[in-house]
Order: sequence, then C-alpha cells, then structure tokens
Amino acid sequence: MNIRKFLSIIAISFVFAQLSLFAEGDKQNFENASVSIKYYNKSIYYPGDAELNPIMVHITIKNNGSDTLRFKLADDRTFSMDFNAYTVRNNRLEQTENLIEKRTTNQTVYFREIAIEQGEEYSFVENVKDFLKIDESSVYYLELFFYPELYKSKYLSLKSNRLTLEIKPSTSAASSVYIPVKDNSVEILKPLDLSPDKVVEQTIIARQKSLWDQYFLYMDIEAMLQRSPSLKKKYNTVSAEERARMLESFKADLMQARIDNDIIAIPETFQIEKTTYSPVEGSVSVIEWFKYPNFSEKKRYTYKVRQREGIWQIYDYSVVNLGTE
Repeated sequence: MNIRKFLSIIAISFVFAQLSLFAEGDKQNFENASVSIKYYNKSIYYPGDAELNPIMVHITIKNNGSDTLRFKLADDRTFSMDFNAYTVRNNRLEQTENLIEKRTTNQTVYFREIAIEQGEEYSFVENVKDFLKIDESSVYYLELFFYPELYKSKYLSLKSNRLTLEIKPSTSAASSVYIPVKDNSVEILKPLDLSPDKVVEQTIIARQKSLWDQYFLYMDIEAMLQRSPSLKKKYNTVSAEERARMLESFKADLMQARIDNDIIAIPETFQIEKTTYSPVEGSVSVIEWFKYPNFSEKKRYTYKVRQREGIWQIYDYSVVNLGTE
C-alpha cells in the first residue's frame, strides 16, 4: 500500500469519526428532551367537523438536560409531528387526506429554530382533527410523535404520554355548537357561532351584569395581555406554566380594575354603530355612554375581532373620546 492511499484511508476514517461524534452529540441532546400532551379547554368530543368541534391538545417540549436544547418547529405543524390514536383492539386511525396531500406534494417547508435552556419548556396548541380522521364514536388512546428535525427526518422522534380520548355519538347539537366543559365540574359554557357584532354585544352586556365567565368567553386573553409591550416581552420568554399563571393574574387584575380600565368600564347604554369583517377578521364600532353624577361621557369603542375554531373573539380595541353630554 502506497503512502498516499494510506493517508487517504486515514482521512476518510477521521471524517466518519467526526460524523459519529456529531451524531452522538445530537442523540444525547434529544435524549434529554421530553414531550408531553394534555387537553386544552377539555370538551365533549364528537366525530366529524374539525372547526366546530375541535380536539385541542396542549403540547409541551421540555429540556431536562444541562445543555441548551435546539430543535426545528415548522410553521405548518403537520411537518413537525404526528398524532396517533388506537382503539382498545389496537386499530389505528387514518390520517386526514389534507395531511397526506401536504406531505406528498413538493413544497417549501418554513420553520423556526427554537432554543430552550435547562428546565425550560416550549408549548403550543394543535387540533387533533387536523391530523386524524375521526368518523366514529369510540374510546381511543392518543399519543404524539414530535420530530425535532422535521417530518423528513422522522427517524428522529420524541414520543409523548398517552391520553384517553372519548368520542361520543353525534347529536344535532354537537354538529353546530362547540361545548367546552370544565374538568371535575358540571358547569357548561357555550361559545356560539355568533356574528362579530353579537359577540361584542354579549360581551358588553356580560360586563354590565358583572358576569365575568361570560365576559371572558369571547375574549382572546392572551392577545389582550400582549397589548402591553412589557407583559408581551415577559410572556414570550417564560415557561408554559408561568404563561398560564400570567394569564390568570391578568384576568384577576381586570376583575379588580387594577389595569386596562377602558376595556372593563361599564357603560350605562351602548349602540352598535358599524360592523365590517372578512371571513377571518373584522371590527365592530360601538358608541358607549358612561353616566356620572353631573354629566354623561360619550366614547367610540372599536373592537377588533378574529375567528378561531369557528368562534369570533375580541383580541384588541381602541377608544376615542367624543365629549360630554
């Protein structure tokens, strides 16, 4: 064997050794990661419509190691994960046609690189029905596989815990109304498929009557909190658990009138002035009168609304003073 060939073999061996070290490093990195799932706003679930009766699941990726955990997260989450659901007889539900079409069509997959430090978590919410065809009532076992290097590298995956998913037989009510329920409670709240002006009207009436559960029913609390630059900055840097605490604290502050006095002000009377909206966003202009001992104040509120899972929600607003009367 000549010296040049010998050196080439050494060089190739060195490259493979380096690649093995990098691969081992990646493996160690993800071995210290975990993914967990739980229901988000647990509901009564029925077969069929993904928008009117979604199965929303809260997904959390946690760094259990001492080094920074880095992974990719696609803007379209179908390229980052799979839900699997099995019957008690171990029959697996099929994927949706839309998901299959996406993955078999040549397209650019946009993603972000996420980095979380030791003990930190990254969370988001997805609709199981965007991934799986759920056409029959039954009891299923639901789990998730997360792909930290996206779907094309699905040989590298993180498996979640299992949830029990009960799908009840369809009813006429279920086909038209999304019915959230509280865990360990018989209380049922019914956000209906109302038009934007009716959503704003019911929210204002709920405030007039101090019915806080109904007041928050059509409000995107997360978006309202992030209207404050300082709260938004903090909210985007903390763990999922701390975010949940921030949202509850924000609601409590509103109820105690400690912040954002305009949105919780109680008008004596109001009148819907103008409503404009597209299929996904809109605005509702309302004239509101506030009574004081010696005068009434008139203001124009413009509520911004958007549609999520078939329900219109208030996510922002502005106020213009129109003088006194």
